Amino acid sequence: MGITGKTIDLDSHIPYYIQLIETLKDKINQGEWKPGDQTPSEPELCEIYGISRTVVRQALKEMEYEGLIYRRKGKGTFIAEPKIGESLVQKLTGFYQDMVERGYKPVTHVLRHEIEPANAKIARHLGLEEGTLVFVIERLRFVEEVPILLVTTYLPYELCPQLGDYDLSDKSLYAVLEKEFGIKLSHGRRTIEAVAANEREAKLLQVDECDPLVLLDSVTYLEDGTPIEYYHAVHRGDRSRFEVELVRMHEQKELQETIETNGIKLPNSN
Repeated sequence: MGITGKTIDLDSHIPYYIQLIETLKDKINQGEWKPGDQTPSEPELCEIYGISRTVVRQALKEMEYEGLIYRRKGKGTFIAEPKIGESLVQKLTGFYQDMVERGYKPVTHVLRHEIEPANAKIARHLGLEEGTLVFVIERLRFVEEVPILLVTTYLPYELCPQLGDYDLSDKSLYAVLEKEFGIKLSHGRRTIEAVAANEREAKLLQVDECDPLVLLDSVTYLEDGTPIEYYHAVHRGDRSRFEVELVRMHEQKELQETIETNGIKLPNSN
């Protein structure tokens, strides 16, 4: 793989490894290096840019953390497939709607769409008695023909008994609930953690067993606080990136209001 373009400015105040990262990123962004391509070796990068192996290793380590490259022991370093950004952690949207808004055409394979008694865990999440009937919908979601997400969704049967009549392979579940059943989703609680792929997940998501996955657990509620949906979703760690918008809370103002509400006066301070 040849290298052209930017060089490292050895007189710059910008650290060499950062310059190297930006140079290599340019090659990815401009399409000179494509997913699956093997990068030059560490010694080759040292020779090309006139920098030390320590600098090269630091740059490649940072790029690996960002998911731009991946390493295969005994084989080398390769350009990673681009990650697909998702906002499911911060917005009450479904995967289908989120992908459409980003310009993708998601494809869904419905693996299960059944009615069964809720076990203790599902009943607890949905605020039901154990054994209450629930819909169980397991779907494998694809983006650009790549399996990205395996999700199992549970909903109380009595709130939408005709849901079994709907083909969810080409529809948004949330859109069906709202438009067809008049169910207004209000808010939710979602947790996220890293897990290792088990044998079945690895096969369906086309990754190796024990490869990293991102687990998203979610409970969605109606306006009155009634749980309407619980889902358990695993996303491919090598192709998923979650986006969260952060807002700084005005802690001092909130503290002032709380204390004044309780009749306590605070001295003026800067």
